[in-house]
Amino acid sequence: MAEAAEDAKTPFTIVTGFLGAGKTTLINYILTEQKEKRICVIENEFGEINIDEKLVGENLASKEDLIKMDNGCACCSIRGDLVRTLGSLVKKRKQFDSVLLETTGLADPAPIIATIKSNQWIDDNFEIDSVVCLADTKHVKQHLDEVKPDGAVNEAVQQVAFADRVLLNKVDLVTPEELDAIQTTILSINKFAVILTCERSRVDLSQIVGVNSFDVDKCTELDPELFEAGGNDDNGPEQKKSKIHDLSMVSSCGISVEGYLDVPKFNLFMAELLQTRAADLYRTKGVLSFAGQGNTKFVFQGVHEQINFGPAQTPWTDDEPRVSKIVFIGRNLERKFLADSITDCLVKDSKKNDKKQPAPTTTDTQA
Repeated sequence: MAEAAEDAKTPFTIVTGFLGAGKTTLINYILTEQKEKRICVIENEFGEINIDEKLVGENLASKEDLIKMDNGCACCSIRGDLVRTLGSLVKKRKQFDSVLLETTGLADPAPIIATIKSNQWIDDNFEIDSVVCLADTKHVKQHLDEVKPDGAVNEAVQQVAFADRVLLNKVDLVTPEELDAIQTTILSINKFAVILTCERSRVDLSQIVGVNSFDVDKCTELDPELFEAGGNDDNGPEQKKSKIHDLSMVSSCGISVEGYLDVPKFNLFMAELLQTRAADLYRTKGVLSFAGQGNTKFVFQGVHEQINFGPAQTPWTDDEPRVSKIVFIGRNLERKFLADSITDCLVKDSKKNDKKQPAPTTTDTQA
């Protein structure tokens, strides 16, 4: 402990935001825009298949800089893993100038903050620099207004409330009047937050990294029980109980298929799916292999009805299995229907990959 006290703590930035707000895009932007600092990224994925690892990993100086925690929310089942992960970084934290935690879009930041600040060993070595919340300007109102079961926390509200920086992303998708209304809503939840507007998660990095804007006193004002050790069944019915983080209405379906997807069939499937289920699809993303596209690897991302297809930075290698991986996150998902539909999009004869097909439908909308 004496050594930790003599050394400056390593800055720790928590990046939150509902599914599809642009967190991974922001992390990649930070990693590519600045070259002076060595940053360790802790990436937390909600789902069975980790897509973001591939998207972030391409921009890291070393594969060892990426630490995955993909078996649940950082605020829920893997809180112990978060402590162990940070504990494993203590001895080598001087190799990094900063640590970034990208939370899952369904994470409540309050328990994450409590985990870091209430563990003396972790708090002696890491300093929360800022809590940055990304908000999809087009869809955030929908999530802020979502009615949750009794006693359940609204993650989108919590993410805004505990942030000291709110990035209103994708402002190009709304009118000036809609933007003004969203800013008013954000300030009604968190009047202390600095609101920044951006497109494609591109923002002045000096506004979010190394700002020392985290205020633990504000967090305890929001949640006086934040640092309490948990409930006590002996306190009786009059004891106030904190809201629970209930994800029972939300599920993740991860689907992997080997082979080549037929472009027209896949486009038709997605068009019909979005026409009928867009409101329930919080997030869709994947890495895809299409017939007739050579070694071009496609990245697929979506938020509700906003969809983006585009080529990945790195192509398929000649010896790499053509395994398409798609993750759907949303309400009342039917796994069998989604898996069967994706399988039906496969080209039955792999040799047909030699036949040129139209490129997948693409859009410039950032997801």
